[in-house]
Amino acid sequence: MTIRIVCVGSLKERFFTEAVAEYVKRLGRYARVEIIEVADERTPDRLSEREREILLSKEAGRLLPKIDAQDFCIALCIDGKAYDSEGFSAFLSDKMNRGESRLCFVIGGSLGLSGDVISRANARISFSKMTFPHPLMRVILCEQIYRSFRIMRGEPYHK
Repeated sequence: MTIRIVCVGSLKERFFTEAVAEYVKRLGRYARVEIIEVADERTPDRLSEREREILLSKEAGRLLPKIDAQDFCIALCIDGKAYDSEGFSAFLSDKMNRGESRLCFVIGGSLGLSGDVISRANARISFSKMTFPHPLMRVILCEQIYRSFRIMRGEPYHK
């Protein structure tokens, strides 16, 4: 199993970097994890809808080539399907049981994801109706993937 996390922007704060590294290390027992970062666009405080679409399109131009044809692509979107931890684990288990050996999660930048990236996705999931900074979302995603594998294997985890 290969899990790819393709994300806009890089982690700058040490505490985010260390948290992601810890979960990637823990996940190594269950899957190979790759994190691929693409550059984000500078986002002015006030954008017209047209400017927003241009910025999202530029980020999409960097994200889409990082998603391979054989990847089962999962976009993180506020309007995606919400799961509890057991449901998310069941979702991942179902994908693996159906022969999906490469799961690719996509995390957008501060403006989210373009329609082109969302259209490429095989599934959309939401971790909350709230908006999280993308570095924190990367930590949350890694932790929930790790928790999912623990649930699948019947191993203890914190509730």
